[in-house]
Amino acid sequence: MKVRGRRPPLLFWSAVTLIALVLIVLPFALTQIGTSWVRITNLAILYVLLALGLNIVVGFAGLLDLGYIAFYAVGAYTYALLASPHFGLHLPFWAILPIGAGIAALFGVLLGAPTLKLRGDYLAIVTLGFGEIVRIVLNNLSRPVNITNGPQGVTGIDPFRIDGLNFALTSKLFGMEFSEPTKYYYLLVLVVVVVVVINLRLQNSRIGRAWEAIREDETAARAMGINTTRLKLLAFAMGATFGGIAGGFFSATQHFVSPESFVLVESIMVVSMVVLGGMGNVWGVLLGAVLLSFVPEVLRWTVEPVQMSLFGRTLIDPEVIRMLLFGLALVLVMLFRPAGLLPSAVRKRELAERA
Repeated sequence: MKVRGRRPPLLFWSAVTLIALVLIVLPFALTQIGTSWVRITNLAILYVLLALGLNIVVGFAGLLDLGYIAFYAVGAYTYALLASPHFGLHLPFWAILPIGAGIAALFGVLLGAPTLKLRGDYLAIVTLGFGEIVRIVLNNLSRPVNITNGPQGVTGIDPFRIDGLNFALTSKLFGMEFSEPTKYYYLLVLVVVVVVVINLRLQNSRIGRAWEAIREDETAARAMGINTTRLKLLAFAMGATFGGIAGGFFSATQHFVSPESFVLVESIMVVSMVVLGGMGNVWGVLLGAVLLSFVPEVLRWTVEPVQMSLFGRTLIDPEVIRMLLFGLALVLVMLFRPAGLLPSAVRKRELAERA
C-alpha cells in the first residue's frame, strides 16, 4: 500500500537545498560580472525586507500605507546617530538594531492610532503625508541643535560590529576571497530567511486569520468579537518593525544616510513590489521585490549603450528608455495579471467572484 504525502516533502526539501546552494554561490558568480552587482543584490535584499514588512500592513490587514518608507528612515537614522562620529557614539550593531526596530514600531503605533477609522484612499493620503512629514523633519532638524545634520546627512557610519569587533573578521575561507559587500550579503540573506519564517507563521496563525477577516469586512470581523483596534495597531507596529530593521542594515552597509534616500518614490516602489508579486502571498511578495529591484538595473545595463546623438545633443536618453520599458512592463503585468504574479488563494477567489 502506497503512503501518500511523501513526495511533496522530498520535493520541498530538494527545492530548499537547491535554493540554498544558489544563494551561497550567487555573490561569487555576480563578482565575475562586476563588483557592483553584489552591492545591487544587497540593496535588493533590503527591498525584500521592506516589501515583507509592508505586506503585513497591506496584504494581511488590508491597510493601504503609502508612507512606509518613513519607518525605513527612522531605523536608518537611529543607527546612523548611534554609530557614527556625529554624536561621538559608537554603539555595537546588535545593540542598536533592537533600538531602531522599537522606535520604528512606536512610530507605527503613532501613525495607526489616529487612522483607525480611515480606510482606502483616506488612509493612503494620511500615510503619504506622514512619510513626507518624517522626511521634511529629518531634512530640517539641524537648527538650533544639529541632530540630523540636515540635507548633508550623516557620514562615517560604523559597519557591522560585534562586541567592538568588525563583522566577519575572516576575509578568506577555503581559498575564496570575501569582500565587504559579500560579508554583508550572507548576513542579509540570513535575516531575510528569519523574516520569511515569521511572515509564514503569522499568516497561518490566529492573528493572521483575524487580519484577513478585517481586510475582507471590518464590520463583520468586529461583530464576531475581533478586537479590530488592537489588531490594526499590531499590523502597523509589526510592519514598521521590519522597516526599522531594514533601515539599520541600510545605514550599516552604505555608511551614509541623507533625507534624499527616503523620498516618496521609494514608498511607491515598495508598494508596487507588494502589488506586483501578489498581496498577501509571502512568496509572491518575494518575487515582486526581486523583480522590481533587478529589472531596472538590468535595463540600465542593457539600454545604456543605446544612445543616439546628433551635433552633440542626445536624441534618445538611456534613462528615458529604461523607465519607459520598466513602466510598460508594469502596465502589461497589471493588465494580464491584476492579482499579481503569485496571488494568494483568497485574492484569486475575490477576482473570480468579481468577474
